[in-house]
Formats: sequence, structure tokens, C-alpha cells
Amino acid sequence: MATVDKSSAAAAHAVGWARRLPILESFGFRDFRWMWVGAVASFMSMNMQMTTRAWLVLRITDDSPLALTWTMVSFALPLTIVSLIAGALADRIPRRRMVIFSQGGNTVMTLLVAALDLTGVVTLWHLIVIGLFNGSLMALNMPSRQAMISEVVPQHKLMNAVSLSTAAMNVTAMVGPAAAGFLILFVDTHGAFFVIAGIYAFSAASISMVNAGRTPAASSGKSIAGDIKAGLAYALGDRTLRGLMVVVFIAVIFGSAYWPLLAAWGREALDVGADGLGILNSAMGVGALAGSLILASMRNFDKRSTLMLLVCVGWGVSLAVFARTNSFAQAIPLLVIVGLFSALFMSLRMTLLQIHSTAEMRGRVVSIGMMSWGLMPLGALPFGALAAATSTALALMLSGILLAVSMIIFWIVYPSFRRV
Repeated sequence: MATVDKSSAAAAHAVGWARRLPILESFGFRDFRWMWVGAVASFMSMNMQMTTRAWLVLRITDDSPLALTWTMVSFALPLTIVSLIAGALADRIPRRRMVIFSQGGNTVMTLLVAALDLTGVVTLWHLIVIGLFNGSLMALNMPSRQAMISEVVPQHKLMNAVSLSTAAMNVTAMVGPAAAGFLILFVDTHGAFFVIAGIYAFSAASISMVNAGRTPAASSGKSIAGDIKAGLAYALGDRTLRGLMVVVFIAVIFGSAYWPLLAAWGREALDVGADGLGILNSAMGVGALAGSLILASMRNFDKRSTLMLLVCVGWGVSLAVFARTNSFAQAIPLLVIVGLFSALFMSLRMTLLQIHSTAEMRGRVVSIGMMSWGLMPLGALPFGALAAATSTALALMLSGILLAVSMIIFWIVYPSFRRV
């Protein structure tokens, strides 16, 4: 009993210490702590899976950058369609239940990939079809997970909570790819997939400990289609949300090509192995972690929209410069900068979407923001085709230039957004 009392006292002391630090203040809420643990597990498995799947695609397609892009398309495309449905469901079905279901489904899908790989029968088409299921489950997961954050912390702490959640993603973006790369060396890709499935299962168990999200947020009495229509009308009818959506769509179309193409760039420009690819991905994670922690430490910062536009310009410039490097030592710090800007953008995007939407519409508004990531194929496919026809470096440089130029144009033609 004394041991239990000491453990409880230590836990209470740690929570009190977290409350006193501005950067960790959201950890003072029990449900947020469990959500954060679940997010770490979820994003760890996702980042490990992306690296392992990319390496498997390169192995079975003779290092094809276009095959890598098609694999990413299969994951991202469902986000465009399913996210809208998921947003409506997140406002009418208990959000915790949606998150647990999606994580359980990803456990099953990852075990299936592991079995196909272990038996030596896996093909690109297997990975594309399973990627469609993975993307659909992610679309069901994210609106509910993100909307739950506003249920467990007060609004004035929302940017801190969102940034810490993004930090969870970025910690795993730093650790996950490297872990996957070294796992592949020791247990091959099928062994890595079995480990990833176990982490997905742990994420589902962590979310089951959260008390929030047990009841529906709203009941409009409309059909799913009616709720989706109402959510779109609400987002497009609000000038601030409409501007946010435009910024998000531009950033996704022009700024996301490096995710599916990084493995091809690494092989083409640096001739890296699985461990080297993991380190490149981890470098982005280091920068992304720094970016999310910087934003989490900010209090009473009211120029978030201006910061978002400047971040996107920096993101595009750093990506264009990175694409032209030809040494591992140069690539690492540049990828850290790319990761920092992309993390700042993601945290600002999710914070502004939640702050500027009502509670009963929050799941649908978040889902529209998530839907934009399903447009990655619109950017990734042309850049993937250009990479196959010319070089991956040229394709990535062009994507960075287009991102920076597009944001500068938006800055000029939409001056009211800078005052949000």
C-alpha cells in the first residue's frame, strides 16, 4: 500500500510540475495525457509503416518513383472522400469509439501486409488496395481524434494542446522511420510490419482509457448527406474558414510531394540504404518536433494567420534548396528546416480550424481540413511523373518554388486573411 501511495504522490507531483511549465500545461488534464499516449502510438505506427512500405515498394518495383507515388495515392485518396463522411460521423457518433475502431482496423490491415510479405506473394497491387483501407481508416480516425482535444482542454489552452499533439506526431516522425529502417535490417520488412501492428493495438488500448468522447457531440436529425452539406455550407460561408481552406489546399498540393518522393530522392541522389532512408526521415522529424514545441510555448499570440503564410513561404524555399543538395551532410540540416516549417503549418492549421468553428460543427470542419490531404495525389502524381521523366531533384525543387510563389500571391490578393 505504501508503494502505491508513493507512486500516486510521484504522479501527482509530475502533473503539478507540468502545469507550472507553459509548454506542458495541457498535461495537467488526465484525458489529454491518455490521448497523447495514444497519439504517440498511432503516429509511431503510421511513420514506421510509411518507411517500411516505401522500402518494400522500392524492392518489388526496381526503385520506381512512380510506384512510390501510386502507393501514397492509395493512402491519401480516401482522405478526400471518407473524411467528409467521417466528419459527419464525428459529430453524431461517440468520438472515442471511432478512434478505437479505426486503430483496430489498422492493426488487422498491417497484419495482412506482414503475412503477404512473409509468404513472398506481396505485389504492388496488394499494397495499393490495402493502402486504400489504411487511408479510409485514417480518415475515420483523425477528425474524431482532433475534435476530442477541444473536449478535454479549455479553449484558451487549445493551441498548446494541439501543438503538443503535433509534437507527438513529430517525435514519432523523428524516431519511427529510423526505427523502421533498422528493424528492416534485422527482421526484414515483414518483421517490421508485425511490430507495427502491435503498436496500433496499443494505441487503441490507450484511447479506451479516455473518459471524453463517450457521447455524441450533436444530433442534427439530418441524414449523413445533410450533415455533410451543412458542414460544407458553414465552412465556405465563413470568410475566415474559407481563407484557411484555400491556404491548406495550396500547401497540400504543392508542399506534400516530398513525402512519397523522399525515398526515391535518397536512392537517386545519395544511393542510401534502408537505414539511411530512416535517418533522412528522422531529420524531418527533429525539425518538426522543434516547430511544434516552439508553437506550444507561445501564449497570447494573435498573429497566427500571418505566421502561417510566412511559414508556408519558408517551407517552399527550404524544400527547393534541399532538392538541389547532393551530400548527406547537407541534406540533414535542410530536412530539419523543412520539417520545422511543415510542423508549424500543421499546428497552426488545426488550431485555427478548431478556434473558428462551433462545437457542433467542429468534427465536420476538421474533416474538411483533413480532406485536403487527400488532394496529395493531385500534387504528388504530376511531380512523381516529372521525377520519372527527368529527376526527383528537379520535381522537388519545382514543388517548393510553386508553394512559395503561391503563398506570396495569396498574401497579396487576400489581405484580410492577415488580420485573422
